Amino acid sequence: MDGFATPPEIQAQYHRDALTGRLLAALTTAGLDVSRLGAADLAPLDQFHTGGRPATLALMRTAGLAAGTRILDAGGGLGGAARTLAVEAGCRVTVLDLASSYCEAGAELTTRCGLGELVTFVCGSALSSPFAGAAFDVVWTQHSTMNVAEKPALLREMWRVLRPGGRLVMHEVMAGPEPGPLAYPVPWASNPAMSALVPPERWRDLGQSLGFRERSWEDHTAPSRAAVGALAARLTGSLPALGLHLLLEDFPLRTANYLRALETDRVSVIQAVWERPAE
Repeated sequence: MDGFATPPEIQAQYHRDALTGRLLAALTTAGLDVSRLGAADLAPLDQFHTGGRPATLALMRTAGLAAGTRILDAGGGLGGAARTLAVEAGCRVTVLDLASSYCEAGAELTTRCGLGELVTFVCGSALSSPFAGAAFDVVWTQHSTMNVAEKPALLREMWRVLRPGGRLVMHEVMAGPEPGPLAYPVPWASNPAMSALVPPERWRDLGQSLGFRERSWEDHTAPSRAAVGALAARLTGSLPALGLHLLLEDFPLRTANYLRALETDRVSVIQAVWERPAE
């Protein structure tokens, strides 16, 4: 789509050379035994979304996930949410992400957590995934749609891979009630061409037009503002050994700009669960 970033541009934003080695070195510096990692050990650097691991756990509880649930984590990055769902709920999770360096690092971290049988990685686009129809019980997305301009195509693909009766579980940044430009960079975009936010009502219209049934819809902007404010405060001094700055070198600036967007209502954060009705 004209005026928006292409998949290669998005890949380039998130790609980091030798990412696996960098993360393992940071974990070692932090005093962790990288031969025997726990999923929770990785939370400071692998939960790349507002609210971190607590937000993943809250969304998991809202979704009511059960052991054995087949989940596609669309745009799942390093697999922080996927490993959490595997450990805490016994789910089987496939992570789909555009960034090959994230998939490679995520797979290595998963192996070192002993979760290779429950969490797997596929490098590819959520707009044209390589999976059969009705392959998953749940499609899960946390802060992965902000770069995707083709929202109708994205939702159609999510519908396709969901079994009838399956659920789309989302925690996403959307446009806020106050119009106006954002200050860049933000965590998901280095420039305006990379950001494709739409208002919550547009999301709801698209979902309903496709046939999704809304099970829950919650505005999480206020708690997100508090979480990002706390994170921004931690990033004003010396950076910790483990953190999202290992993924994006200018992450403190991106976080400050994101906080400003939340404080001025330029963006909102929504948590929702939709169902593909049983046929």
